[in-house]
Amino acid sequence: MSKKPAPQSGAKLERRLSPMNVWALAFGCIIGWGSFVNPGKKFLATSGTLGTAIAMAGGALVMIIIAFSYSYMVPKYPKAGGEFTFTKICFGKVPAFICGWFLVAAYLTNVPMNSTALGLIVKGIFGDFLQFGYLYTLADNPIYVGEILFACAILILFAVFCVCGVKVAGVIQTILAATLAICVFTLAISALLSSETSWENLVPYFGFDKTTVEPKTDNQSIISGVVATFAIAPWAFVGFDTIPQAAEEFNFPAKKVNFIMIIAILFGGFVYISNNLVTASVYANYPEEITRINAEGGWALLESARILLGNFGVVLVGAGVLSAVLTGMMGFYMASSRLMYSMSKEGYLPKAFSKISPKFKTPYVALIFCLVVSLVGPFLGREALGWWLEMSNIGAAVGFGFTALATIVTLKKSNEKKPFTFVMAILGTIFSIIFIILMLIPLPFLPGVNFVTPSYIMLIVWIVLGALFFAFKNKDIKAAEKE
Repeated sequence: MSKKPAPQSGAKLERRLSPMNVWALAFGCIIGWGSFVNPGKKFLATSGTLGTAIAMAGGALVMIIIAFSYSYMVPKYPKAGGEFTFTKICFGKVPAFICGWFLVAAYLTNVPMNSTALGLIVKGIFGDFLQFGYLYTLADNPIYVGEILFACAILILFAVFCVCGVKVAGVIQTILAATLAICVFTLAISALLSSETSWENLVPYFGFDKTTVEPKTDNQSIISGVVATFAIAPWAFVGFDTIPQAAEEFNFPAKKVNFIMIIAILFGGFVYISNNLVTASVYANYPEEITRINAEGGWALLESARILLGNFGVVLVGAGVLSAVLTGMMGFYMASSRLMYSMSKEGYLPKAFSKISPKFKTPYVALIFCLVVSLVGPFLGREALGWWLEMSNIGAAVGFGFTALATIVTLKKSNEKKPFTFVMAILGTIFSIIFIILMLIPLPFLPGVNFVTPSYIMLIVWIVLGALFFAFKNKDIKAAEKE
């Protein structure tokens, strides 16, 4: 007589995420450290005030177009895994593995990357007291024991929050995302009302030459600068696509995701554009001032906030950027672990990743794995991780493209008459391909848009590792398909 299998306690994820929690997940993943530091480090020189606004508004519009494919697919397949699940159902196991493999890189890399920003935040606001115990320099970036300990402690703390239940993580994420939004909106309103700012200070509109500090005037450099900023849209807005990863944990109808995604993207676009304009608005000659601040190792947005509001401005920026970093860390912990959980259930990753905590109803093994991988980040430093992050950006574009293609296939198979969704899916596919081309192929008329050499090397390594891993797991994938 055969024994009945013992019931599995906690075998399913819990439906505890409200619409506000899910908005916070998406918005928190979209906005990170880069939206606060890149106005001075990159955006103003590359594409200026108006050029960056055009590029980011265009990027947000493209993301909304792509989001319509997600809003169609998620209610049909409200399962953890998102793009991976859609691809598997519509195209089979090989495309599904390609999609999932690149998404793992895109999501998981953002966790340690956010942790390396913590030391920079402390240094910018409180000074260099964490820079003790010098270890070595990697990619021109000095590594200190103090910054490593601080970053690792925060990584562990937020991993614990994620393991302790999706409701706990959702509430913390919502509080931090709301803090982020309030800080950015307050800073923007202050800039509009302050006598320290002027619309005339936003000139030059399309950036400047970093060597001569002269405004860009020729059409080619202006266009290439705007396109260079537009090309990073998959990196800038990656995060709204984390929503499908939590689909099994919604406590509301999945058809609401369209509105939530669009609001998160619009908030994200506003933050990028607003922070960039605020940074330039207080200087009569922002190219010279930005160049000086960068040369002194300063932080342009922080200095602008200090001029606008004194110490309160510093507090606003500090609270905003800290919330951005922590929401990114929390959000990508959640997205990475749910993606791994889904891939594990289908046999694509080790079986342990699909284990659910009986008490907390979270994929705790996947979360612990994400933590262990992320703890390596502070030892590598921000510059070395930046190459990996650049490479992993292609994962977001791959996920966008497969979701749009899956929407086209699903619409055709179901014979649904939804011409708007069909057109949006076609456009989403085209834009995804354009993003991949801009990242991979050096174009002479768009210098500096594509990967740097180390990122190409890491891309090749990741592809080779994926091919080897797929060959190793192919038997498990076939077994899962039979089940």
